[in-house]
Amino acid sequence: MNLFCQSCGMPMQTADQFGTNADGSLNTEYCCYCYKDGAFVQDCTMDEMIDHCIEYLDEFNGACDTKFSKDEAIAEMKKHFPKLKRWMAKN
Repeated sequence: MNLFCQSCGMPMQTADQFGTNADGSLNTEYCCYCYKDGAFVQDCTMDEMIDHCIEYLDEFNGACDTKFSKDEAIAEMKKHFPKLKRWMAKN
C-alpha cells in the first residue's frame, strides 16, 4: 500500500492508520488522526493544519532519511498540501 492522508499527508500503511466513515467502515483517503466517524476531527484551514503538523517534525525526521528544518518542512507542506483532496476544493 502506498496511500497518503488527503488532509495531512501522513503515509498510511496499515488499516489501523485509516480514518473511519460514519458507518464504521475504513476510509482509505484520510488518516485516523484527521477523519473519524465520517467527519474531520478538526475544522481548520490548510495553514492551521500545517501549523499542527509541524509539531511532529522531530518524529517525521526520525522516521525518514531526509532531515528537514522547521522552515524547510513548512515550505514543503505549502507546496504539497494544495494537491491533497481536502485542500484542493478550497484553493
